[in-house]
Amino acid sequence: MPKRRAAETAAIRLDIVDSATALSAVAETVAGIDGRIRALATVRRIDGDPPLAEVELEVEGVTEEALVAALEALIDIRAVHLTRALDRIFGKRIIVVGGGAQVAQVALGAVSEADRHNLRGERISVDTIPLVGEEDIAAAVRAVADLPRARLLVLAGSIMGGDISNAADELRAVGIPIIALNMVGSITEHVDLVVSDPVQAGTMAVMAIADTAAFDLVRQKGRRY
Repeated sequence: MPKRRAAETAAIRLDIVDSATALSAVAETVAGIDGRIRALATVRRIDGDPPLAEVELEVEGVTEEALVAALEALIDIRAVHLTRALDRIFGKRIIVVGGGAQVAQVALGAVSEADRHNLRGERISVDTIPLVGEEDIAAAVRAVADLPRARLLVLAGSIMGGDISNAADELRAVGIPIIALNMVGSITEHVDLVVSDPVQAGTMAVMAIADTAAFDLVRQKGRRY
């Protein structure tokens, strides 16, 4: 079965009056043209009379022309600039969390494999964070659900379990798969795939999310390598 590509989004940058009602008017306008807001971030505030906020907005389900026309009609919008959606610039993200040495080796495999697929048209980036401690790692795992463009998590460490396993179940429940290194602890029973070699784990993580790879993580669920 071919991997489903994410729908493309229209991206714009707005100079908008920094008020309590301005953003709600933007949301209502986007909904009125059947658009779905996928990302909204305040870039900076601009002093003046009235004070403005520079806001980046990514909307799915509408054309750039329709989005610009609808928002330019709002009284609180001072300027509209077309940009490019982050998923079209940086693409999908793999997040690697765990011990420094293991994280580095997973990143080695992931970056090398991502380079091969990116040359063929993919846009895959690899983000790493070395962490220790059950509480901190569990919080990081849960936070992956809120990271834009995150498509897969790799847990790289020597021992993980307890609340980390609970966090892993919560993350998988929202549709983000997890690959873990073979390690001590219960985490290996709460992930999609267990891989002993960290370089291979990084390689397989990229293959799992790349449209240009013939690798289906669903068919590998529950296996150990």
